[in-house]
Amino acid sequence: MKKLTIYTLFICTTVIAAISCKKDFGELNTDPSVVTVPDINSLFAYSMDNLETYQGTEWIWENLEQLLRFSQHLTTDPYELSTNINSRYRVLYNNVLPNLVEIRNQVDMRPERPRYRNVRAVTYIAGVLQALKTTDMNGSMPYTEAVKGRTDQNFRPVYDDQKVLFDTWLAELTDAIDSLSESPTGQLNFGSADFYYRNDWTSWIKLANTLKLRIAVRYENADVNAAKRVFREVMEDLTGPIDNDISQFVYDRPQWNPIGNDIDYRSPRFGTSSIINFLKSTNDPRLPIYFTPNDLVGAFRDTLTKYNKTLPAFININDPLVRFQGGPADWTTDPATATWYKSTFDVSTWSKWRLIGFINKKFFAPRYGTNTSGRMLDYMVTEAETAFYIAEFIQKGYGAGFDTKGSAEEWYNRGITSSIRTMNKIALAAESTTGYTGTGDTEIGAYLAHPNVKFNGVNNLERIYIQQYLNFYRLANEAFTFVRRTGYPKNNSAYYPRNAWNEPIPRRYPLDEPPLGTNNANWQSSQQEQGFTPGDRGVPALSTQRLWFDKNSPAFGQGN
Repeated sequence: MKKLTIYTLFICTTVIAAISCKKDFGELNTDPSVVTVPDINSLFAYSMDNLETYQGTEWIWENLEQLLRFSQHLTTDPYELSTNINSRYRVLYNNVLPNLVEIRNQVDMRPERPRYRNVRAVTYIAGVLQALKTTDMNGSMPYTEAVKGRTDQNFRPVYDDQKVLFDTWLAELTDAIDSLSESPTGQLNFGSADFYYRNDWTSWIKLANTLKLRIAVRYENADVNAAKRVFREVMEDLTGPIDNDISQFVYDRPQWNPIGNDIDYRSPRFGTSSIINFLKSTNDPRLPIYFTPNDLVGAFRDTLTKYNKTLPAFININDPLVRFQGGPADWTTDPATATWYKSTFDVSTWSKWRLIGFINKKFFAPRYGTNTSGRMLDYMVTEAETAFYIAEFIQKGYGAGFDTKGSAEEWYNRGITSSIRTMNKIALAAESTTGYTGTGDTEIGAYLAHPNVKFNGVNNLERIYIQQYLNFYRLANEAFTFVRRTGYPKNNSAYYPRNAWNEPIPRRYPLDEPPLGTNNANWQSSQQEQGFTPGDRGVPALSTQRLWFDKNSPAFGQGN
């Protein structure tokens, strides 16, 4: 034992000498595979990638099967809200927010902290983007005390109510804008980790301002003065919101293939008669981008005559756009037409025609089928969305007393133009059907001048709403938020009538209780404070017990 002790001391003394006695044994025993000082750029890239890459699940289980059906942008077989919904909640707390918060923690410990001012500011903008999407379907949730287990040992954060969340995010976005608006001299950046804006701080400011507008439109039915205040703040900001193509927030990775052949999972998707008939009535360039034609090609009329057949009554044989047909959003309201979603019209043994086309599958899923080269572009926050919010608020009279940088009609036209151009870009990248070739100036100009599109002084707000609605075809969360907050499209509208609908629609998601022994008391309290029946996943509760921002909203189809 005595010899072993002396040998051990010798080894220790030798090691200590080798490191000049400047290291302690705690550092010698550190696992080299454990990162104690994480790379900020890697943390950021992981969060930013996860803003998008979880959405394959979301597209299949939520957007295509639920939200876009509820908003009547498309129709498909009805299915229950499965347990696979609400991945947005999990991703926020597991994949997005922790790294963004850790970046702030790391920055705050560094002596050169002032040089990370812009880096720190951007983490708040990115966090709000996903957090707002999460509360849109869940209501109260942890935020002000979230992700503090490591630093504060707080493993039971409170669930902030939606008003607190909105106010907190507005303050964070304003602070971020102020920081990013200062001189960029000496500021560090994210390098290649910022694959959205490539460290263009002006574009990050524009995104932050558009997110403030997203919050403002949600605030309107709860507190219209708050909505007006935020609108004015955004319009008076020197940089302003997203107002050009380069500042749109888009995910562009060549191999990204979130949907693929799962676009038909459980059921194919079709266009509703409401959206297709309106697109046809205005000769909208987005019609062939959004939907595929049926089989009524060539001399089909001669074939009908030859076999003494007559098409179903819902089809006008003389319609120049007869190849585009939709059907009932709720199949129970018109079962006779709904049969043609999945049945062919058999004229003869050799002629069996699909009468109702699908949604344009390649537009949503560029690698659908045997396609190998199409590219998925996901425009997550757009110029068109921004322009329509501004047009809406001006039309409502919220722009008095300050410079709105254009009239409601001018912003409306900008929104339409940007929407059509952006959708065409998505189609081009997907190698899908486009709405025009070349610049598109002629097609867009004709569309803007169409009597059913141009401002007419009678139903201008409805026209703004419908164009906003049409633009949300690729943004299911915003589409569903839109129909909840506005009640448009309206039932029995002479302009754009909503399809008849019998089915109760859930206006939120159920938020499951945390594992027993964790944050149960705070969850239970937040559910009760919101007027929810804790643990109730049934549609009657989800369709009547509303979120805070949604409590004063009209019923579906009952817009003013």
